[in-house]
Amino acid sequence: MKAIRIYEFGAPEVMKLEEVPDPKAGPGQVVVRIRAVGVNPVETYIRSGIYPKPPTPFTPGADSAGEIESVGEGVTKVKVGDRVYTAGALTGTYAEKALCKEGQVQPLPQRASFAQGAAMFVPYGTAYRALFQRAHAAPGEVVFVHGASGGVGIAAVQLARAAGMTVIGTGGTEQGRQLVAKEGAHHVLDHRAAGYLDKVLELTKGRGADVILEMLAN
Repeated sequence: MKAIRIYEFGAPEVMKLEEVPDPKAGPGQVVVRIRAVGVNPVETYIRSGIYPKPPTPFTPGADSAGEIESVGEGVTKVKVGDRVYTAGALTGTYAEKALCKEGQVQPLPQRASFAQGAAMFVPYGTAYRALFQRAHAAPGEVVFVHGASGGVGIAAVQLARAAGMTVIGTGGTEQGRQLVAKEGAHHVLDHRAAGYLDKVLELTKGRGADVILEMLAN
């Protein structure tokens, strides 16, 4: 199979497309035939060497979606042919196939595309944890998603809207702001505009947001 391999840390050019042996499922493991891959910022940090460095060579990636190609002894939750998305992988997901623990794959509904499944784990897991496990967001509250046009930001907008919150999101470009509005934000602000934070107070009648998710990081 083909896979991205990294032998040294640095710029994107350190990623090499190579032929590698197909993974084999051991006890409690599955092999996923990957149809779509999610690319997350953390993988660029790992590749560049500014995060803790895994042993080289390695294949990056944790998010993907596809079908179960084979299962190892003791696997009961999934079977060959099942559509799944991955929540981590033993061998990395920048590849045609990935070896996963049984617990690292989750069912992918028929109505969801492989591309949608590949965006589930890191973006939606991060947004869900921030909103509901750390901020304890509740219906009727106001959430301010500061930098809402990226993967985690869009996930936060969708989850907060579905939970009955009033969503204020920001974007730095017209295209980004249109996306934030399309994905469910009630109000969209330009975080490059002077005085845009005053608009948050205006929209909340001087009270401010109940929950703030900071994604802008610039």
